[in-house]
Amino acid sequence: MSIVRKKYCVYGEWRESKTDTYMPVTDSSTGEVIAEVPRCTREEVEEAVTSAQAAFPGWAQLSLSRRTQMMFKWRNVLVSHLDELTKLCSMELGKNLNEAKGDILKAIEPTEFACALPLAVQGHTALQVTSGFDCSTYRMPLGVVAGIVPFNFPAMIPWGWMVPLAIATGNTVVLKAASPTPLTSMRILELFYEEADFPKGVVNLVTCSHEEADILLTDPRVKAVTFVGTTAVGKQIYSKAAGNGKRVQAQCEAKNHALILEDADMESTVQAVINSSFGCAGLRCMALPVLCVQESCADNFVLLLKKKLQDVAVGCAYDPKTVLGPVVSAAHKQKVCQWIRKGVDEGAELVMDGRDITVPGYENGFFLGPTVFDHVKPGMSVGDREIFGPVVSIKRVKDFDEGLAVMNANPFANGSSIFTQNGYYARQFELLTDGGMVGINVGIPVPTAYYPFSGNKDSFLGDQHVLGIDGYRFYTRAKTVTTHWYDEDSRKKRLDSWEGTVERV
Repeated sequence: MSIVRKKYCVYGEWRESKTDTYMPVTDSSTGEVIAEVPRCTREEVEEAVTSAQAAFPGWAQLSLSRRTQMMFKWRNVLVSHLDELTKLCSMELGKNLNEAKGDILKAIEPTEFACALPLAVQGHTALQVTSGFDCSTYRMPLGVVAGIVPFNFPAMIPWGWMVPLAIATGNTVVLKAASPTPLTSMRILELFYEEADFPKGVVNLVTCSHEEADILLTDPRVKAVTFVGTTAVGKQIYSKAAGNGKRVQAQCEAKNHALILEDADMESTVQAVINSSFGCAGLRCMALPVLCVQESCADNFVLLLKKKLQDVAVGCAYDPKTVLGPVVSAAHKQKVCQWIRKGVDEGAELVMDGRDITVPGYENGFFLGPTVFDHVKPGMSVGDREIFGPVVSIKRVKDFDEGLAVMNANPFANGSSIFTQNGYYARQFELLTDGGMVGINVGIPVPTAYYPFSGNKDSFLGDQHVLGIDGYRFYTRAKTVTTHWYDEDSRKKRLDSWEGTVERV
């Protein structure tokens, strides 16, 4: 397969970078390099900001109805290219075809939500707040906004979490695409201009390192930053961008826990756990990498989990029979293997080991089989830190109270789930869990785009989450207008009254 050298996009044009450094993009199933993307220069990142700044006035002044019509058209373009984008996402990332299709659909869903723009951005108005005076609050676009994107959802995160609500509300965008998986996002941007006919410069795209991306945190023309990635980097970005007067929403790491009680339906629970924990090869922040299982049912649960995992088909991402595809890169596979080694060294019981799996015909792919640790104790980092791979840790707990305490002791609180048939415990869990997104007999408690992706604790930095009404508010500012009208007679009476008062003084 020939290696394609990609470009960056400003002013609606794809341009050759002047960089000397290009970064490889691989087919995760074969290990082959299929493209190279530029480490854009600082000047090229600044050029992207300038492009967005130039496009902002004209785009922001379009009517709500016109921008809404364009979002409807954009939604239809994405739908018409669903199969093409699915295959591309599957190839560069390693998700199986169903998961890759879900990635694209999760970009389409927020685009549909953005079509509700005229309703969602309505302000508030009150007549006669005081005698003769009225007040109105409007939601106004910010200007240029930036998105710093991770590798694991190349369609959903830039083109679902960031672009739709940002542009629908009148902003323009600079995307820093993830260099390991930029191809899906680049193809979507091609369609954005070629088939949806958006004005040039509304969305711009660069690939670069954190050094060049630092411009997006300091340039005064950038008014807001959306980041998705590790907590350590998220804290740095939040601190620097906020220190430069920008709004920030930083979606960070996760170590979601599930509490499995003895009265849970074990067949459906195990299947939900497999779908959640091993779907997308564990490369998602809403997986369930830790299972707090009640001791009375733990042995049976582990046996059933192991039995079902042995039937999971590991293979080429774009083979329709594949359930568990590869991880994104050789480096990431090595990182996950190091975590597995660490779990063994810490004394956890390795029930299933996926390190030595080989897929015939794809020997150079980045494959890992399902991996399960049992008897993971407090203090073992394998059960407390984000591994980001197809690895599950089982923590055995006595009862609901101990399980909840173990879960809430973790510094991350993106999501959490409980599996039970007991309504009282389900409700108590809903009230008391620290998780920002909660599942009741649901393995992946991701809300639809109409609700915020509402992680807590070290899983999120900011005050307005992505999506939902939070998303609309993050990309807009309030403008409050006070008005007073009066006729000529009233004006004369007021003037006479004022002049009389002056004379008396």
